[in-house]
Amino acid sequence: MVLNWIWVAFFLIAFAVAVVKLCMGDASVFQDIMDSTFSSAKTGFEISLGLTGVLSLWLGIMKIGEKGGLVNTFARWLSPVFSRLFPDLPKNDPAYGHIFMNIAANMLGLDNAATPMGLKAMERMQELNKTKDVASNPMIMFLVLNTSGLTIIPVSVLVYRAQMGAAQPADVFIPILLATFFSTLVGLLVTCFMQKIRFDKVLILFVGGLSAIVALIIWGFSQLPAVRIGPVSTSAANIILFVVIIGFVISGIKGKINVYEAFVEGAKDGFTTAVKIIPYLIAILVGIGVFRASGAMDALVNGIGWCAEKCGLDSQFVGALPTALMKPLSGGGARGLMIDAMTAYGADSFTGRLACLFQGSTDTTFYILAVYFGSVNIKNTRYAVGCGLLADLAGILAAIFLAYLFFA
Repeated sequence: MVLNWIWVAFFLIAFAVAVVKLCMGDASVFQDIMDSTFSSAKTGFEISLGLTGVLSLWLGIMKIGEKGGLVNTFARWLSPVFSRLFPDLPKNDPAYGHIFMNIAANMLGLDNAATPMGLKAMERMQELNKTKDVASNPMIMFLVLNTSGLTIIPVSVLVYRAQMGAAQPADVFIPILLATFFSTLVGLLVTCFMQKIRFDKVLILFVGGLSAIVALIIWGFSQLPAVRIGPVSTSAANIILFVVIIGFVISGIKGKINVYEAFVEGAKDGFTTAVKIIPYLIAILVGIGVFRASGAMDALVNGIGWCAEKCGLDSQFVGALPTALMKPLSGGGARGLMIDAMTAYGADSFTGRLACLFQGSTDTTFYILAVYFGSVNIKNTRYAVGCGLLADLAGILAAIFLAYLFFA
């Protein structure tokens, strides 16, 4: 229901803003809105179509892992922690393995690899879901962890900074890592509160251990020369990804299965899944496009800037806000606004760096919810949107604080 009202609000607010602009003499505003609807619908279809190959590849790899027993092995390893975060899932359920692979891929910034694994996890959780059109607790916990955007290696952000001429493209690495960690932590805590999940010794050790790993990664990369952080991050992500593929293939060989046939069997689901998400993706992208084309996004940013100045606050952060506000709505839109901020203010400016922090510290909440829930025909998302947006807000606030700490 929440997603429904947000989607409706995109159109109603866009219409109201467009009427005001028309009365002020902007005769092209409705043309811009209609152009945006057609363009967004086309983009939604192209994205879904573009996902087909990637989905087929990774669903094929996942099928090898399932039949070879590797996914079940991951499930057993993670059972002590995941059985507490996902108490409604059976112990050692295969969904644990899919969830782990999805989160691990997201942490490495490998979005294309993460999505198929996440869809596989949703498919398994839907099989266990007693009310098929209502999001279950495990689904919500999983998607909030997804939308919080925990990323250890923000490869794409570092690449764009290098292309935009930043003197030290990787100088945003540690702030992004810290901001995205706070986003994920808040998302986890809020969802645990909503689902009445208590923190026992196991969960405390898990969160503490994860914090220690993040601290170790920060320390390790801080020892590298700034010019080496980007190449090392990219190489590490690619090496880990290929090692995962090899590990799945070896598990299939050890399990004495026909690896090729298992891959083909899994890959066949790629096209079906891509087609299934088309209407959901087009719906959310059209709503976002209308909201932006009407000028409502610009009005919101300008309003925040005005409030900050009236409160006597520094308003340097306002120039980067479009990236923060767009990120939960559209990854591509946020990426464009990040590049625009670096172009307008400079890649090494406070605003340019903060835009990069916004891009790297949160994820595309509405896109993720539309694609993942749409893939299993969930209509009632319950409190998933609220928890996801709270995690995004935590990431945005943390990014602003860290930008002033590191770059002001």
